[in-house]
Amino acid sequence: MSSPLKEGTKLPDFAALASSGKTIKTQDLLGKSFILYFYPRDNTPGCTQESCDFAQSHPEFEKMDIAVFGISRDSLKSHENFKQKYHLPFELISDSDEELCVLFDVLKTKNMYGKKVKGIERSTFLIDSQGVIQKIWRNVTVENHVKEVLNELKKLQSV
Repeated sequence: MSSPLKEGTKLPDFAALASSGKTIKTQDLLGKSFILYFYPRDNTPGCTQESCDFAQSHPEFEKMDIAVFGISRDSLKSHENFKQKYHLPFELISDSDEELCVLFDVLKTKNMYGKKVKGIERSTFLIDSQGVIQKIWRNVTVENHVKEVLNELKKLQSV
């Protein structure tokens, strides 16, 4: 297994299915900065709030020429429904085989009602136009997270 991705490392090649029937590939993303945010499940309170926060701030991300992609282990059908229900203006990537979750090291053992389960640790990755990871947020708290991401972007763009 390769070492975990860190800030300053280049994103490895991947291809994943996304909503709207698209396949998202690393090489297609290069040339523009982008955000990958991993979340546990469609239609759960925290994940819905986080996705809606990204959607609400989407015009600001667009102004900065930054694409946003949400990733969970949910099916494409679930993603399509979630995207339509909340009018999400960006693609959602289905990682049902957990390939991206493993690559980005976001699968963690969690304690749910006394049982140990494997789940996604809410995490966000900011990748520049060359495919280099600029910033990683792990174990994200939903409240104010998108504002934090926007503030970091503004700092990076003013450098």
